[in-house]
Amino acid sequence: MAQSEVPKAGANGSARSRCIALVGPYLSGKTTLLEAILARTGAILRPGSVPEKSSVGDASPEARDHGMSVSLNVADATFLDDHFTFIDCPGSIEFQYEGALALTACDAAVVVCEADVRRVPALQIILKQLEDRGIPHFLFLNKIDESNLSLRELIPMLQPASARPLVLRQIPIWEKGVATGFVDLASERAFVYRANEPSEIVDLPASVSEREKEARFHMLEQLADHDDELMEQLLTDIPTSRDKIYQDLTQEFRDGLICPVLLGSARDNHGIFRLLKALRHEAPTVDVTARRLKLENTKSAAYIMKTLHTAHGGKLSLARVLTGEFGDGTVVTGPAGRDERAAGVFALRGEEPTKRPTAKAGETVALGRLEGIKTGDTISTEKGGAVQAKGPPAAPPVFGIGLGLKDRKDEVKLSAALAKLLEDDPSLRVEMNSDTHQMLLLGQGEMHLRVSLERLQRKYGVAVERQPRLVPYKETIKGATQVRGRHKKQSGGHGQFGDVVLEIQPRARGAGFEFNEKITGGVVPRQFIPSVEIGVKDYLQHGPLGFPVVDVAVTLLDGSYHTVDSSDMAFRQAARIGMTDGLPKCSPVLLEPVMAVEIAVPSEATARINGIIAQRRGQILGFDAREGWGGWDVVQAQMPASEMESLIVDLRSATSGVGTYTARFDHLAELTGRLADQVLAAHRQAAE
Repeated sequence: MAQSEVPKAGANGSARSRCIALVGPYLSGKTTLLEAILARTGAILRPGSVPEKSSVGDASPEARDHGMSVSLNVADATFLDDHFTFIDCPGSIEFQYEGALALTACDAAVVVCEADVRRVPALQIILKQLEDRGIPHFLFLNKIDESNLSLRELIPMLQPASARPLVLRQIPIWEKGVATGFVDLASERAFVYRANEPSEIVDLPASVSEREKEARFHMLEQLADHDDELMEQLLTDIPTSRDKIYQDLTQEFRDGLICPVLLGSARDNHGIFRLLKALRHEAPTVDVTARRLKLENTKSAAYIMKTLHTAHGGKLSLARVLTGEFGDGTVVTGPAGRDERAAGVFALRGEEPTKRPTAKAGETVALGRLEGIKTGDTISTEKGGAVQAKGPPAAPPVFGIGLGLKDRKDEVKLSAALAKLLEDDPSLRVEMNSDTHQMLLLGQGEMHLRVSLERLQRKYGVAVERQPRLVPYKETIKGATQVRGRHKKQSGGHGQFGDVVLEIQPRARGAGFEFNEKITGGVVPRQFIPSVEIGVKDYLQHGPLGFPVVDVAVTLLDGSYHTVDSSDMAFRQAARIGMTDGLPKCSPVLLEPVMAVEIAVPSEATARINGIIAQRRGQILGFDAREGWGGWDVVQAQMPASEMESLIVDLRSATSGVGTYTARFDHLAELTGRLADQVLAAHRQAAE
């Protein structure tokens, strides 16, 4: 079995200060578990309630209004003299990126999951992220009383979500359909739950004796897969000591070879003490995390888990200290090489900061006003900075809306507010579309953007109008013509004169614009020819249908000039006049952008996705198994951009919230008939 060093507290600081992420699918009970942990450790007097809007987590107005986690929450607790910082991460796929960034510097994770096989795809997304990044993790099977399945049935159904063996550590004790306690398979002790008190050790009930032996032997077999000594003991019926079992459980968990499964009910405060003991004895310490991030030799390093802008304290950077010590006024260097001075060190509970003097290795704190530092940066007190810990890239956006100001006076204010909003949430993106001239806010789903707009108004006082995302239609021509453009104006003094003959022809789809000239005899002086091309391009920005014109060739064939009145501006205007007269005669047609789409969904939903694609005028090109994802498919398709605005809503609805896609522009396709008439009518109405 692979061996990793078990570190002890030393010169780097408090190695017993751990940072633990609470992750899991939406509505699995993570925030309720945080409340139970804080109450069990005495950090709060009694657990708060998510429905009653009294929890430490989900404290923001947006979280409470929507009844869900929309950003990560932080809280500290002490258990048997060990200090823990718990990071409660959002479960909805639309808000998971915040948690994914924070996970980078966490020592371990507790994956909170319901005893419901319908949540397997959502669970798989989270487990795969942890497995790929080498972060040890427990599975806390929450709401155990609400399951209609026995653990014998449930664990095999959950196993496909995990690439690591799910190692059951406990079995429940049932009385009349209610879980009244559990048996710890490692210690072979039985415990009965007590309301708001530690569980009580009792004699092993006869009703679970056989099941306990069977489950315990299976657990030992799973551990023996990575320990030859234990395997030999099992084969020769040599009793295995408890110390040996605990040693293997700890080592294999830290090495990422197994995913231990613990049971409980966060709502009823059941299983909390056992979970905390497992974290205390088995979770790696900060030394291991620093080594995983290749920062163990850095004198002082901290990873920025999150950025938040507060009303009174300005910018705060939530930092996990991995080595060394940071204090008020400490000068740090980020990846850009610029020095920043920390204006205060703060403990966070939810979004409430409390000032403290310093932070040592292992501790998680907020550092004040590091203006040049962003989420995902690694900072150091060493000149030149530190090796940058590698966090996950943001997923491509899957939903977008247009932004319009309710009050034009807020234009400058909006830019500053959006910059802060993007610092707070790096999974957002703001773009100005060069074709539609529309400012776009892009993110991970409809709820994601709705919450972002609410924050924009609440925190930064900027109210915006949500607008439909405009489709960048184009137009082209199917016919050819020759046309004369003549501009003549006399207004006293020098006049204006330009005269051109243009040939307009269609080009192949995707060939773009081409300008040529065949002037002989100097009928159009050479210095004016570039102005003719500029005039042609001016007109092509808005063709006869009202959209940019593409795939057109224009050739300057002939013309005339005046020695005094001709100028660059006159020939530019003559070219515009010629194009205005000529292009409508060339059978203009509307073009719509078509996207290449790659949709990732659980295999059981693939047939439903095919129907969604067909309903949106899409064309299925094929599908295949998703590489590295058991039980998932990837569907390749082409779909008009106009049909994609709410695609993610339908995908999530058809896949219990886990489907996603990527898209890129592929080609322009001709749009005719009723749909084209609707587009043109809407465009004319918007222009009025």
